Amino acid sequence: MRSQGQVRFIKISTNLQAVAAVAAVILLAAWLATMTVMSVMSYNAKQNQTALIDREAKVASAESRVTKYRSGIDSVADDLAHRQKFIESMVEAHIGTLPKNNAADETVTDSTNEARKTIRKVSAAIPEAADLVRIEARQLAFVERLTRYADRRAEDAAQAIRKLGLNPNAMIASSGDRAAKGGPFMRLATNSDGTLDPRFKRLGFSLSRMDALERSLAGIPQVQPANMKFISSGFGYRSDPFNGGAAFHAGLDFKGPTGTPIYAAAKGKVVFAGRKQGYGKCVEVDHGNGLMTRYAHMSRFRTARGEKVKAGEVIGAIGSTGRSTGPHLHFEVRINNRAVNPRPFLEKTSDVQQEARTGA
Repeated sequence: MRSQGQVRFIKISTNLQAVAAVAAVILLAAWLATMTVMSVMSYNAKQNQTALIDREAKVASAESRVTKYRSGIDSVADDLAHRQKFIESMVEAHIGTLPKNNAADETVTDSTNEARKTIRKVSAAIPEAADLVRIEARQLAFVERLTRYADRRAEDAAQAIRKLGLNPNAMIASSGDRAAKGGPFMRLATNSDGTLDPRFKRLGFSLSRMDALERSLAGIPQVQPANMKFISSGFGYRSDPFNGGAAFHAGLDFKGPTGTPIYAAAKGKVVFAGRKQGYGKCVEVDHGNGLMTRYAHMSRFRTARGEKVKAGEVIGAIGSTGRSTGPHLHFEVRINNRAVNPRPFLEKTSDVQQEARTGA
């Protein structure tokens, strides 16, 4: 090595070369062993998967069911009874105990008496079908109980929404009008002729209404976007801070130091994150059902358009951008683009939602 006019020599001894060669061989052998083990494991996994698929195919094959039916209808009825018991156990484990009786104001059918008559008639006419007709009656009773459960949960959510001064039916209608929907048509049927039993159809409607109302309730502002103790300006008419004239204030102002975190008031999707005239740096979150929250005068963003946010997630920081006299958060709640007072939502929603969950 030549450096600054001097020549230096580095000598690698035979022993050092031998040690380096041995180390290289060991590393290569270890790598080959690892790759071999991984290949064997991958092969075994594929073999196990193939064997599992083969076993599932045999279990689900039409031939096996034909054999089962031919061996005796009693055995088939016993299998169906066990399956029905399993379904009921799973539903009650994950959902809870289903209601058994109709309340005074519920319209769900109760086919218990009619089912008893059917069991007696079928058993007398076709004795070998007695077990099957009992299972049919049990399924219909289970569907009716599940429908009552969905209706009661839907009513709990509807009552909670009414306590917040909102119309639950209007929120469902708004959700249906605005939601983007599509996909291939896949007909649901409970009978071999392609028709759907009315009781199952009613169950579908009840579950759909329950889901829509509970999603509506979850989308209502429930988390304080900033500290409620530091509200500097309320909702409604006030004197304009710049010219002193009468003006309408469409939200609440939360004062705080620049950089203080701002939280999403409910789960939803960010539909705007940028500058808006008068608002400065602004974020808008769509919560569905025509409900939207707006956060203005931010100093910086912690989210972007198109992102989904959870209730309580930090989406930005307090600032004084736009038409502002000092660092604060301007917070709005808008329903179908109409500003409403955010205070009742922030003060009541958490308790109301807790009551609805407890009732459900």
